[in-house]
Amino acid sequence: MRGRRGDRMTINIQEHMAINVCPGPIRPIRQISDYFPRPGPGPEGGGRDFRAAPARLAPLALAPPAALLGATTPEDGAEVDSYDSDDTTALGMLEFDLLYDQASCTLHCSILRAKGLKPMDFNGLADPYVKLHLLPGACKANKLKTKTQRNTLNPVWNEDLTYSGITDDDITHKVLRISVCDEDKLSHNEFIGEIRVPLRRLKPSQKKHFNICLERQVPLASPSSMSAALRGISCYLKELEQAEQGPGLLEERGRILLSLSYSSRRRGLLVGIVRCAHLAAMDVNGYSDPYVKTYLRPDVDKKSKHKTCVKKKTLNPEFNEDFFYEMELSALATKTLEVTVWDYDIGKSNDFIGGVSLGPGARGEARKHWSDCLQQPDAALERWHTLTSELPPAAGALPSA
Repeated sequence: MRGRRGDRMTINIQEHMAINVCPGPIRPIRQISDYFPRPGPGPEGGGRDFRAAPARLAPLALAPPAALLGATTPEDGAEVDSYDSDDTTALGMLEFDLLYDQASCTLHCSILRAKGLKPMDFNGLADPYVKLHLLPGACKANKLKTKTQRNTLNPVWNEDLTYSGITDDDITHKVLRISVCDEDKLSHNEFIGEIRVPLRRLKPSQKKHFNICLERQVPLASPSSMSAALRGISCYLKELEQAEQGPGLLEERGRILLSLSYSSRRRGLLVGIVRCAHLAAMDVNGYSDPYVKTYLRPDVDKKSKHKTCVKKKTLNPEFNEDFFYEMELSALATKTLEVTVWDYDIGKSNDFIGGVSLGPGARGEARKHWSDCLQQPDAALERWHTLTSELPPAAGALPSA
């Protein structure tokens, strides 16, 4: 029966229930007429008996899903798993370069451009910018950010962002997280997508080019914007992540470049506070007013304290100050040098940013730096060290000023 133009075609319940509604591509059930037979030929049935020719339906039922849906086959050159590919490329592509300079302990990140970003604003465009974080580590201490490009889905930045104090150990176990976000002046900035690059993929002094699809890995919401239940889940996930990374993990609060040299002529240890990099922000303006204190422990007479000048409103201060400790070389074998970084505040207690201890009881690079200084007198040895959130017990008992 031919329906009139504009009439809605009706499907009887037998044909409707014959469709396999399981997840995945739609597949017709083999030999539908065996399950839902139609009336045979004649004036009552008005049609032919499909039960008489089940073999005619078999080729259709056995046909591959791609052919049923009108898609191209793998022999035609199309991707088989095109859904996942479309889902990923819908966020956009990011192009950037990475270069690890082993001599200067720097990681150069050149953020070039992005293409086909996901629209985030009502006008169908976005105001994208790029954020960098080194993981694991404190995000506030090592965050770098590009400028914002307005009203575009194909932004061009061509900006160079540099991490200082990157050691070979960092290249071995750290991951660079590159996030693309949309800036919104009226509300919170929105996450578009991210890329995570293990630094072990880089070779010293060899620039590596990347052009990668952004991924959907939305970070956890801030605790202030979550309910009590979600805050509990967030704390549980953070504790679980720390447990997986290993016991005794301390939060990184920045880097400090120290110079050690034992002077045979002056009979003493010369400690150079060169600079700090990517310190944790302690003030509401997103910066700190850092200064450095040093102690040589044990300090019975409490005369080993030295303090640098305060550098205002910076997370990457340069000090270039030297402190001298008059002492025999043999006595230094039992000493520990404690270096702490503080944020200066007027009218209240100064905030502890981070610290590091160098001596025979230290670990890793801190212990090696101290040992090399004692074994190589009159040689100025400069090394980068990681500042951690652990306040040394001896330093905590002293006034913060």
